Amino acid sequence: MSEERFHQIRILEAVLFAVPEPMTEAALASHLPKKTDVASLLSELAQQYANRGINLVCRNDRWAFRTATDLAGQLKIEVPAIRKLSRAATETLAVVAYHQPVTRAEIEEIRGVALSKGTLDTLLELGWVKPKGRRETPGRPVMWVTTDAFFDHFGIEGQDALPGMEELRAAGLLETGSAVSILGSEAAAGLEGEGGGEEAQDESDRLDEEALVAGLDLAEDEVPDQGAGSSAA
Repeated sequence: MSEERFHQIRILEAVLFAVPEPMTEAALASHLPKKTDVASLLSELAQQYANRGINLVCRNDRWAFRTATDLAGQLKIEVPAIRKLSRAATETLAVVAYHQPVTRAEIEEIRGVALSKGTLDTLLELGWVKPKGRRETPGRPVMWVTTDAFFDHFGIEGQDALPGMEELRAAGLLETGSAVSILGSEAAAGLEGEGGGEEAQDESDRLDEEALVAGLDLAEDEVPDQGAGSSAA
């Protein structure tokens, strides 16, 4: 093979690797000197790749490099998908974060609505909650806690570092005039005025949950899809 022909084949090889779409012979010829026998060059290049993991193929008069067909069964392409966390899952996540370890029945009591099985499944699938033992009560219900992956995803050092309303407001994540902010200030002041220390703390925790949901707006946060065809419930 002459040095000139070898150089022309290298040009075709480089162009075909670089372009995003298959190319016609005419398009490839534009990268070579006039009157170049492009068809012959392509045929020779195809022979060089015939027994490789990548083959040069022609489909509908357009040339492109493709993976060898006999290797198709050993290749898999994973495409990350984005989905939105449902409001139910968001609220459930906040309840678990602030009240862990917590049972399904306790989550339902705090939220005031029944919890569908798919909600916890979604959070479990994402790796943000996990079961941790059983409560020593009749029926021995499973207790749920957040995982390290939850804290990593939201940049929180640990449970003690979960943000309260003041922190969210200071960070600009919670509007000063929001319903959560106003309700939190009034409720906390009222409960402290009545001297209900434990009750005030419970109310503060509840409002902090609402602040986490409202301030971080997790329902609109993009989360990784852990499997094709699955959906948040």
